[in-house]
Amino acid sequence: MQHKEQEFKDILKLGRTQLQDAVPMTLGMTFGAFSEAIARDRWRIFKCKERIKTVNLGGTAIGTGLNAPTKYIFKVAEKLRRLTGLAISRSENLIDSTQNLDPFVEISGMLKAYATNLLKISSDLRLLTSGPNGGLGEINLPTVQKGSTIMPGKVNPVIPEMMSQISLKIMANDNTIALVAALGNLELNQFTPLLTDSILESLQLLKNGVKIFNEKCIIGIKANRDKCLENLNQSKTLATVLVPKLGYEKVEEIMSKAREKNCSIETIIIEDKLLTKEELQKFLSPNAMYKMGF
Repeated sequence: MQHKEQEFKDILKLGRTQLQDAVPMTLGMTFGAFSEAIARDRWRIFKCKERIKTVNLGGTAIGTGLNAPTKYIFKVAEKLRRLTGLAISRSENLIDSTQNLDPFVEISGMLKAYATNLLKISSDLRLLTSGPNGGLGEINLPTVQKGSTIMPGKVNPVIPEMMSQISLKIMANDNTIALVAALGNLELNQFTPLLTDSILESLQLLKNGVKIFNEKCIIGIKANRDKCLENLNQSKTLATVLVPKLGYEKVEEIMSKAREKNCSIETIIIEDKLLTKEELQKFLSPNAMYKMGF
């Protein structure tokens, strides 16, 4: 995502809110936002390891340690740490860690947050590549599974759709995990196998799915520069960038004229001698998009 942010940093496109024309931005900004979201997920998941480093070994049936040698209770976690190389430690309260599974609910919540971002990104990529002639068509995804039923050469966004389905499964698993943790009774949770299966499935799906998503889709995304500019220039909301220079009412007038004459705002601005073409281009340059405010 960071590589794509740099690769597309000078490609102007139309931003959208509520799927309607909004204001200009760069395609690099789109991928920059994706990148930031994934960076947060990376940090959240990294910190998750802290939540499950304690074990209840030695607690026996309910965490009291009944019938277990004292030496075993104090040594087993250390032995396991040496064997696995993992930062495992004995729980301070073996009864708590035997009956309560909320640390796994927290971890699942982090995976769900990741899946939420992946679903949003996948959906955005499908929209941006839609068409390519009858939709937005601002990016081109790598050709995977070319051809669709009766339409020769039709290329569907199957990899983002795969990632979307994985994300939905992670969300469903998260709901299962939360219910399992809540429905445990007294000193032991009878549904722990279901929680284990769900969280391992989520991890495996994400591990495999994200690898495919990256290799078969993200790395190979290409920008359709001409289509980005075409969509941008056809939008009357492009005039919004001129409000600090010309004022709200004048820009509103420009947009109204452009709609009436069915022409670009650039045509109106040049005809009315409000700005020169060179001045207008400065407002619409990629560099101008990266300035904070005016």
